[in-house]
Amino acid sequence: MKEKVRQLPNRPGVYLMKDRIGRIIYVGKAKALKKRVSSYFQPSRAFTLHPKIRALVEMIADFDAVVVKSEPEAILLEGKLIKQWKPRYNTDFTDDKRFLLVRVDPREELPRFRFVRIRKDDQSRYFGPFAHSGPLRKALAQMRRQFGILLSDGTPQKLPDGSWQLYDDVRAEIYGFPNSVTPAEYRERVEKACAFLEGKSREWLASLRAEMSSASGRLEFEKAAALRDIVLALEKTLERPRRFERTDPTALSANEPALVSLQQALGLASPPSTIECFDISHISGTFVVASMVRFADGRPDRDNYRRFRIKGFMGNDDFRAMEEVVGRRYRRLRNEGRAFPDLVVIDGGRGQVGAALKAFVALDLEPPPLVGLAKKKETIVFPDGRPQLEIPLDHPGLRLLQRLRDEAHRFANTYNSDLRSRKIRESLLDDFPGLGPVRRAALMDGFGSIERLRAATSAEIAEVDGFGPRLSAELHAFLAATKAPPLKTP
Repeated sequence: MKEKVRQLPNRPGVYLMKDRIGRIIYVGKAKALKKRVSSYFQPSRAFTLHPKIRALVEMIADFDAVVVKSEPEAILLEGKLIKQWKPRYNTDFTDDKRFLLVRVDPREELPRFRFVRIRKDDQSRYFGPFAHSGPLRKALAQMRRQFGILLSDGTPQKLPDGSWQLYDDVRAEIYGFPNSVTPAEYRERVEKACAFLEGKSREWLASLRAEMSSASGRLEFEKAAALRDIVLALEKTLERPRRFERTDPTALSANEPALVSLQQALGLASPPSTIECFDISHISGTFVVASMVRFADGRPDRDNYRRFRIKGFMGNDDFRAMEEVVGRRYRRLRNEGRAFPDLVVIDGGRGQVGAALKAFVALDLEPPPLVGLAKKKETIVFPDGRPQLEIPLDHPGLRLLQRLRDEAHRFANTYNSDLRSRKIRESLLDDFPGLGPVRRAALMDGFGSIERLRAATSAEIAEVDGFGPRLSAELHAFLAATKAPPLKTP
């Protein structure tokens, strides 16, 4: 471990402390990795440490480290890894249930906006989390007056003609909306209110990020870490948007107006019934991956999602990565004789869009309509020299592009996280004595993952080149003794 510490750079990063059987017992962040990690192993400090920290130090048998660009990035990565591994000596970031969420259930005939503290895996749409209930309650009260929606109160009455009377008192007059509405009319109100609330969430996220970065710059790491906790929880909610859908099967598709609006805004010949969107994800140039998500008729077509590992180069170059994955995708469609989508969306600005266009040129392919969505101002970028397009944030076409972009971002980040988790798990083999790189590679070629290797019998391990009955039995026992709880994606 002393040699590993000497090789660490004095740069920001995250370190993962492991016990003798390879379990991660603590995750920490550092402004200077070498200085921070070496402090754990200074004998002069042993008797000045808090008993909990002293117990942690006594259990450390190894560590891993990830170098990042900046302290804010280290703060974010630390939180994600703590949520993923739940180390026994970390007490932060393991639970975000103290934050308020707003839940809207589309299965209700008249969906209401309700406060909850736990997100469930159901068909509801969630907004938040919000740290302070007072401003949130005021915002919902304002939304009720602005959009004519129902909160948790009120007892609507169904009328003989199928419409609903929302209130049986003077509140309808106070709010200034018709008291009698059809389900379709009410859902239009809900759509507008959802768009408003999502915008509020994103505005708050941007301000929290700025405040977190400022606190980190002032070396107020405790405050920055607390803000980071809220940012992570809010990002977790916003990166899984679920479009509010009509439950009436006879009604028009809820996405049809968005597709027509997008057609008109982009000057397309017809509404884009199939759209594919690309995003690049990496941590400081490592584990560079890309995602492609596909929407059909404005809805996620998850069977046709794709993910890519960058093969053409090493390092951090979003433009080259975008050119590579776009080229691989449409070369394959061309070779298989399959139709291109009606619209290609790139997560990024002119540079990323230019890289995507370059891929089509290199393949001598006529590209389908192609645009980029730049995050800073949600600006639409074209590859053909047209001026950038800025349309209102409540524009149905822009909201559809945002859902597409956010889904691609979520899918790419999940894949990136999976690869990092797999790398950390595979490092467990480094702790087994007598296992060099050739044998490790043979094991991974034979079984594909640590999980499959754990499930194998000693006789199955013995079939791998370089493993006899004794070594196979020892490795089987070692893997059984180091079995950890299943991973959860942050």
